[in-house]
Amino acid sequence: MRGGGGPEPGGLKRGIQVHTRRQKEARTTVMSETYAKRLSAILLDAVTDKDPQMQEQVCGALCDFGESKPAEVLSACEEHLRLHEKLAHPYRTIILRAMEIVVSNHISELDKDTARAIILLASNEMTKVKELVSDWQQAASSVLVAVGRRFISSVMEELLSKFQPGLLPHPCTVHTLASLSVSNVFGVVPFLTSILSTMLPMLGAAKHDSMKVVFCCALQRFSESILEYLANLDQAPDPTVRKDAFASDIFGAYDILFHQWLQSGGAKLRLAVVEALGPMSHLLPSEKLEEQLPKLLPRVLAFYKKHTETVHVSKSLGQILEAAVSVGSRTLDIHLNSLLAALHAQICVPVESSSPLVMSNQKEVLRCFTVLACCSPDRLLAFLLPKLDTSNERTRVGTLQVLRHVINAAAAQMEVKKPVILSSMKLPLLDTNNKVKRAVVQVVSAMAHHGYLEQPGGKAMVEYIVQQCALPPEAEIQKLGADSEALAADSVRAISVSTLYLVSTTVDRMGEVLWPYLLEFLVPVRFTRALSPLCRSLVHLAQKRQEAGAHAPLIQYNGNVHLPSPYAITTRLLAVSSHPYVGDGRGAASLRLLNVLHQDIHPALGQRWVTAIPLLLEHLDEYSEETLSQKEWEEKLLVVREEEKTRVSLLWEQEEKTRFLRDSLAVVSDNTWVCHLTLEMCKQLPNYNGTPLEKNFLYKCVGTTLGAASSKVVRKHLRELLETARYQEEREHEGLACCFGICAISHLDDTLAQLDDFVKSDVLRKSAGIFNLFKNRSESEANKVRSALILCYGHVAAGAPRELLLARVEADLFWNMSECFSTKVLGIKVETQDPALRLSLVQSVCMATQAICSSAHSSSFHLSRKAELVAQMVEFIRAEPPDSLKTPIWKKAMLACTYLVTLEPALEEQVQADLIHSCLHRVMAVLPEPEEGDSPQEVSAAPTVGGDPQELLLFQSLYLDTVQVLKDLLTSLLLWNMTPLGLQVMLEHLSPWIKSPRGHERVRAVGLSACLLQFFLQHLQISALVPFHNLGLLIGLFSPRCADLWPATRREAVSCIHSLLYLQLTCVGFSRDYQDDVAEQLLSLKDGLVHPDPAILFHTCHSIAQLIAKRLPPDQLINLLLTLFESLGDPDKNCSRAASVMINCLLKERGNMLQEKVPEIVSVLRSKLQETQEEHILQAAQHSVFALATHHCASVVSNLLGSPLPFDSHTCTLWRALALEPGLAAQVLGLLLEKISKDVLFEESQAFLLSSTPDRVATLLPLAATCALHEVASAPASGPAVLELYPQLFVALLLRVSCTVGVQPPRQLQAKERRSASSGLASRSLEPCSSAVDALQAVLVRGGNEDVVQCMELDGGWQLLRTSAGHEEGVTRLASAMAKFAGPRLPLVMKLLFTTQSSMYEVQRVTSTAFLAELLSSNVVNDLMLLESLLYNLMARQKDTSARVRRLVLHGLANITLGSPDKVQTHSPQLLTAMIGGLDDGDDPHSLVALEAMVGLARLMDLVDAWDLHAVLLHIAVRIRPFFDSERMELRSVSIGLFGHLNKACRGDCKDVFLEQVVGGLVPLLLHLRDPHAPVVTACRFALRMCGPNLECEELAAVFQRHLQEGHDLHFGEFLNTTCKHLMRHFPDLLGRLLSTSLFYYKSSWEDVRAAALMLTGFLVLHMEAEQRPQVDLEQLLTALQLLLKDPALKVRLKAVKTLGRLVKFA
Repeated sequence: MRGGGGPEPGGLKRGIQVHTRRQKEARTTVMSETYAKRLSAILLDAVTDKDPQMQEQVCGALCDFGESKPAEVLSACEEHLRLHEKLAHPYRTIILRAMEIVVSNHISELDKDTARAIILLASNEMTKVKELVSDWQQAASSVLVAVGRRFISSVMEELLSKFQPGLLPHPCTVHTLASLSVSNVFGVVPFLTSILSTMLPMLGAAKHDSMKVVFCCALQRFSESILEYLANLDQAPDPTVRKDAFASDIFGAYDILFHQWLQSGGAKLRLAVVEALGPMSHLLPSEKLEEQLPKLLPRVLAFYKKHTETVHVSKSLGQILEAAVSVGSRTLDIHLNSLLAALHAQICVPVESSSPLVMSNQKEVLRCFTVLACCSPDRLLAFLLPKLDTSNERTRVGTLQVLRHVINAAAAQMEVKKPVILSSMKLPLLDTNNKVKRAVVQVVSAMAHHGYLEQPGGKAMVEYIVQQCALPPEAEIQKLGADSEALAADSVRAISVSTLYLVSTTVDRMGEVLWPYLLEFLVPVRFTRALSPLCRSLVHLAQKRQEAGAHAPLIQYNGNVHLPSPYAITTRLLAVSSHPYVGDGRGAASLRLLNVLHQDIHPALGQRWVTAIPLLLEHLDEYSEETLSQKEWEEKLLVVREEEKTRVSLLWEQEEKTRFLRDSLAVVSDNTWVCHLTLEMCKQLPNYNGTPLEKNFLYKCVGTTLGAASSKVVRKHLRELLETARYQEEREHEGLACCFGICAISHLDDTLAQLDDFVKSDVLRKSAGIFNLFKNRSESEANKVRSALILCYGHVAAGAPRELLLARVEADLFWNMSECFSTKVLGIKVETQDPALRLSLVQSVCMATQAICSSAHSSSFHLSRKAELVAQMVEFIRAEPPDSLKTPIWKKAMLACTYLVTLEPALEEQVQADLIHSCLHRVMAVLPEPEEGDSPQEVSAAPTVGGDPQELLLFQSLYLDTVQVLKDLLTSLLLWNMTPLGLQVMLEHLSPWIKSPRGHERVRAVGLSACLLQFFLQHLQISALVPFHNLGLLIGLFSPRCADLWPATRREAVSCIHSLLYLQLTCVGFSRDYQDDVAEQLLSLKDGLVHPDPAILFHTCHSIAQLIAKRLPPDQLINLLLTLFESLGDPDKNCSRAASVMINCLLKERGNMLQEKVPEIVSVLRSKLQETQEEHILQAAQHSVFALATHHCASVVSNLLGSPLPFDSHTCTLWRALALEPGLAAQVLGLLLEKISKDVLFEESQAFLLSSTPDRVATLLPLAATCALHEVASAPASGPAVLELYPQLFVALLLRVSCTVGVQPPRQLQAKERRSASSGLASRSLEPCSSAVDALQAVLVRGGNEDVVQCMELDGGWQLLRTSAGHEEGVTRLASAMAKFAGPRLPLVMKLLFTTQSSMYEVQRVTSTAFLAELLSSNVVNDLMLLESLLYNLMARQKDTSARVRRLVLHGLANITLGSPDKVQTHSPQLLTAMIGGLDDGDDPHSLVALEAMVGLARLMDLVDAWDLHAVLLHIAVRIRPFFDSERMELRSVSIGLFGHLNKACRGDCKDVFLEQVVGGLVPLLLHLRDPHAPVVTACRFALRMCGPNLECEELAAVFQRHLQEGHDLHFGEFLNTTCKHLMRHFPDLLGRLLSTSLFYYKSSWEDVRAAALMLTGFLVLHMEAEQRPQVDLEQLLTALQLLLKDPALKVRLKAVKTLGRLVKFA
């Protein structure tokens, strides 16, 4: 039984546990405090880093640390500053800034002791030196202000201890008191009575201006704080505080500041005094303020003259004025004039947008005007309004700014002054200065918002705004004085447009003022530029009125004669919409206004316009000013489509969107309304004299409306138009003619009658006529009238109904055109030479004939004037200056002739010939603009149409149109004689141009010929078989042109030959749609003609000749050859050479016919070999050498090998000739192989005594044999011989290549080259390796393996073969190409290569091994059953003395994964053994064999037997781990990639065993994601994705998969953060190991990896839990981080600081 006094056992145990826990917590607290102190010390030591970024990072780290441990950080900072007295003030400033941020964010957590220590430190720092060090002392002051937000008493106690009576305080003490008074108003104001009483005596003791400035600033802040306190008494802790409590002290200070300091201080002090006086004036007693104002105001105003930055003066003055008004001072009345004058002068200072001080001053000055406007509005206006009539621009602008401000800010006081203000604006409205205009617009905008414009005179303001919206572009630049700045008128217009729209849309009361008043500005021309904003405003106003009264008319005329009529509105808006994007898009705005006003235009238009206008607007939205077709747009507004002119009945049945005006007239269907509209259109025509394009369109509108009017109205208005037209304007000609043409659609007889009457009048005579308007018309003016009348007849013909046209065209149209064109002198008809008149006649004839041809009865129509018209057109063509194309007369005249030719009767042969000659002579001779590829002579002869690109574009367009018209004319003429003879006649006309020495003439002539031939072929009708006797002649004419200097000529020549061949086929009975294979091949050869390379070009010509030979009839061969022989003298050398190529080709193809002539031809050509290099002579020489070699093969070969190297072109030609017959070629190749293989390949010699390696020099005979073999194999005929010796040739040349890489030419060749170089003669160098490569290429091509050559060429393999560094890769690519394209050849090639594996030359062993190794990557070795032998051969070379061979063996064994993956498991033990042996290769100092082994293992990993792999998996992982951090990028990337493959392969039974390797490699993989080399980063991405599943953490695997996909950008920080979070959550025990591994990389040579290691450390610490702390060697970590704070790389230092900031978790 227990005693009652003893403790219970359970209680004792609990007591012990509590005691133990408290001890542990105490120890932890002590450790935490010690660590926090250590961490803070490290960060504080890092403050001294010289880089500003680093300093800011340290400051940020301290602040971050302070977020969790504010007291400890503040304590450490305080101690650091206290112990390091000599620390430079910039570093002290950073620490103080960090302290201020921590204090500000955690002021509520500070205890009194800490606050007290901080206060003492900051106070000491602030006052340590007497001199002012702004940043340092300001930072200390800011710390005190931050602490003072909560501990105001302690701060004030410390500050007041340094603010003792009788002693002048430190300036920063006063400054801090001032700042505190602003930041903690309620806490400081209660102290201000004692502070002010203490400060007052100090003011007299202050001797230096700097101290006085501080006192002034303090008094300013104190006064502002008191005023804020008094304004918020309801929230103040002491609501009994009154202004009177501070009045006496403030006045005492005021007395010193105003009477002493303001009188004698410097500029800075005086300005500070003025700033302080502003808020102080509110605290002065009323009587004292009234007493001081007479002295205060003038003194303050005087500062405007003494200081440039006057914003503080203006602000203070505004405060003084507010104080004076608040006490009802009468002194203001006395000084009002001087105040107004001074303030007005300030507002007239020009404002610069880039100067915020000047802008702020303007605002403060306007605030002063607001105060004065409220107390003395009459005197203010009496002062301002007269200044609107001054000559000074700035005065007027400033006055208007003040006026606008008082209208807005003192609306109540200005209400009764509205009439006076409006009246005063009359003069500003007349001002032409842009700045004044801008200011006036702003005043008008203010007036609109306050009801001024509703007063009498308000409409004048509206008109002014509209006038500014219509400012012309030429008014944008004004010549002003040197002391003023020009303001672009566009800115005036822009603000006016904005003002008009805003007033219309946002000020409701303005609706009655603006509507319908704004309609009056639509029609007058002077407001044209304002139409867009006017229409937008009117649309808005109209819509608002429609909403108010849905069915009421919008326009109430009520006798208002100034409002435009509906007809005037319609005409005006329709006319300006013709060019819709001009004038800010006024076309769309005009159409929208028309849509809104449809009810007022005519009640019947509503439904139609509601659907039609939106379609027009939608069309405008789809295009821009550059892309809109003006013709199509006008068609939509009117209706003038060509297809609509065929019949009158069709004109009124087109789709809705294309007939706006016409359909509107049809919907109205009111002749009276149409007459009024027509009358208004005619009335407005003179308004558009300055805008000819719009007037042109308005003429078309008149024609459209007349089409819907009665006959009487039509006759009346047409007569008036003819009498009033301005004929001297070209655009008006067109508009008038279009009007008549459109009108003729419906009123042909009336139109012709008015034209006839006008023509018969005296208007075209020189003597006085019946119309006074034309009495004194000069000859040129009369020509312009005739020109317009002729054009009218042309448009009438184009618009007339076709069934009426044919009967009237000759008697009424052509006759009157002729009458207008010619004049009579003494009764004799004389034609004018006026070019404009000629152009009009040509255009009109063209339109008339086109209209005739479009008639359904044109085929039976007989035009009696046809010959006369054609002759006249020819005359016009001849009369134009040659070699020029400045007017469309040629084009129009030829087009007219084209239409005339198609009509009956047929032209005589001589007339046709004259017509063709004239047209060709003019068009062909036109010199084009220079183009790329032109000859220098043609470029120098080319004309210039001016440097203007627009002119060049017009020239090119006109030229192309003219050529097309010429083609149409020639084809029209050809239609009259569609026979081979007729075709030959046409081509004979073109023949001189086809052979012209000028390229542009040839290309045009051949192009026209191609067009004619194609046309002839398409339209030829054959009823019986006819011979084409001139085929050879014509083909001979065009075939040399296939090599013309101009590519376009070449292409067109092929087209001509193509057409001629098909014509031959058609003539002998083939159907028109027959496709001939030979002829079609011609078209495929066009691409070869584009190539500038002569070899390709002439090869293509040879191919063309072959095709011609296949289809040319035997009887035509002689004609063709004779023609080609003539072409040998062609001035174009290319064509001459092409002729020789084609002759030789024809001889070859038709050798059975000319065999007996070969010896003679060869003899002649061989004698000229030394004189010329023409291709046909070289071909003849080849035949001669072939004849000799058939009897003396060995002798010829031996002699030719003795020719000097390098072979000249003649020798090369002779070598190629030896391949013409397969048997002979085989003999030659056999002899050359013997020379290459059995002689010494190279000689070694010591070039210099000090050289470490001997030079290799090629021997002469094998080199010559190699070059000769190349020439023989290059000949196409050597193919069979090459096939016969293919394996021997291939292997011999491949080994020859390997032995000549880096080998120099023979000594005698080098000496020859040096002699040539010294003598200045060009000499072709000969490289032994290049010659062997060229020979190998030639053998491959001749052996039928062109694909191999092309593949190597595309891959750059040939170039690699020639270099020592790329030779292996070149051999590999060659083997790959051979396996792909030449598989059946490989068995014999491999057999020969096996024999070279033991060669004494290492380079040959390397080459053969590389070739055989690459073959394993192709399945062809498996298909040919060569795999086993190939593997056996390669494995036998594993012990080769050459590391290169051993590496290539491993590469080849790994290639089995590509070529025969199904065989890998069969050979997996041997393969793995070989690869592991490569990993352990110790004889390779550069680890290249190991590198290849790792690459091979990675490739084998997925294919080898799993059991075999698992047995060596761990060994491989351990062996490759050291390569992760290799200095060589290749070793890092391959080893890491292989590690990924190992992870991928180990999933399953061996996963647990392999986990240790995964964990060990995790840190290197993560950090090498920041490796400087991209392949390493890619390998790390792959390896980590493969490692993920083996870590048995789904979240981590998902992170790896999501962030590390190839091709996706990696945000490394985010990825590493997420990875560390999951690592610490799922693998908390790995923290110590991960951190220790990352510490290893702190010493990495790559700064990005070091930075990544620091990031890894930081994120691991960030996500660790408290129980993981024992795993961290904190001392080691801090030491390492401390070292990295001195790292030379800034990014590393920054990351180190950030990581240190994360270590706060250990605190």
